[in-house]
Amino acid sequence: MKILFLTYYFEPDLCAGSFRNTSLFKALAPRLKSTDSIDVITTYPNRYDSYKVSADKMEKRGDNITINRVLIPDHKSGLFGQIKSFRVFYNEAKKIAKDKKYDFVYASSSRLFTAFLGAKLARKNKAKLYLDIRDIFRESIVEIFKNPVVKIGLDFFLKPIENYTFKKANHINLVSKGFESYFVKYKQCTFSFFTNGIDTVFLNKNIETAIEDKKLKTIVYAGNIGEGQGLHIILPKVAKAFPEKYKFVVYGDGGAKQKLMLAIKEKGVKNIEIKKPINRKLLIEEYQKTDFLFLHLNKYKAFERVLPSKLFEYGAFDKPIIAGVGGYASEFLEENLSNVILFEPGNVKEFIVSLKKYKYKKELRNAFVDNYSREKINILMSESIISAYENTNNRE
Repeated sequence: MKILFLTYYFEPDLCAGSFRNTSLFKALAPRLKSTDSIDVITTYPNRYDSYKVSADKMEKRGDNITINRVLIPDHKSGLFGQIKSFRVFYNEAKKIAKDKKYDFVYASSSRLFTAFLGAKLARKNKAKLYLDIRDIFRESIVEIFKNPVVKIGLDFFLKPIENYTFKKANHINLVSKGFESYFVKYKQCTFSFFTNGIDTVFLNKNIETAIEDKKLKTIVYAGNIGEGQGLHIILPKVAKAFPEKYKFVVYGDGGAKQKLMLAIKEKGVKNIEIKKPINRKLLIEEYQKTDFLFLHLNKYKAFERVLPSKLFEYGAFDKPIIAGVGGYASEFLEENLSNVILFEPGNVKEFIVSLKKYKYKKELRNAFVDNYSREKINILMSESIISAYENTNNRE
């Protein structure tokens, strides 16, 4: 079996897509037969413009693994910049795969087009297609735009691409159970629900720490600063309500960073600090030092289906989690994670009241850590990939 492994993000990039697909790849590779091979097609690290790290254009690992990295233009996380960058990835990936003959295509996608590329290459090679879907792109992107003409135009453009992509799949994995109702119409394929998980680097770091009686407690957010997170609509107003009690520290970058900085300036807030993205070793140190871990999703209907990967990362620590999420993510938190301050996305008043009422404590989440180890999940998912290939062949 010759496998094409498509992912826009891969090590050493810093983002959920990179962490997920790198660890899955490492679980899948040892399960291959000596006659099998994998070609990874991905990009150079590009998730954050302010985080740069080197990587090889082509990397060989043993006799049967090749990693190809495409150099894409800087995009500043803006929509048009991302479109331009993906076009380069799309064209270069097709060139790399042009003279290859693949039996199986795996594509992991949060923005639809990596999945679409996977569907195109699977069709060209008459190969089986396994899609790992991390977001419902059409639903999310259409909702973000306010102009009704733009919304209709985007929906008109994206719907046939989405249908073509998902109808080609033999198997679709959905990272959130909340996505299920959206995908049930695709009857030709089988489904699985392998969520994100806790990476090994975060395990054994959750030793319970003593509570310090600090006058100023720290609340940390680490990740993308985009419209989807909506930090600019929540943090400055909440921080203004607690100038002497809480300090907010944001590690990240993204398309809405300037909006956040402008809102901080307009509110005259002094207790929010924005820092550049940092590697995971340093991030763990920050998680261990902080008092709270923070997460927020903007109030979009599409986000009621999602399950943020950040929840798994935060859940490995003994710190209270502050989460402004709704829908399935809210249900998941209530069922699986303890010591959580939960509030409605964008609801400043509820956030402030909940924080005032909260009695500070730390708590290990051992059952959650055991249930959602990324290593365990990826062993099962890698077996699912192999089974998907074997089962589709058997059905034929």
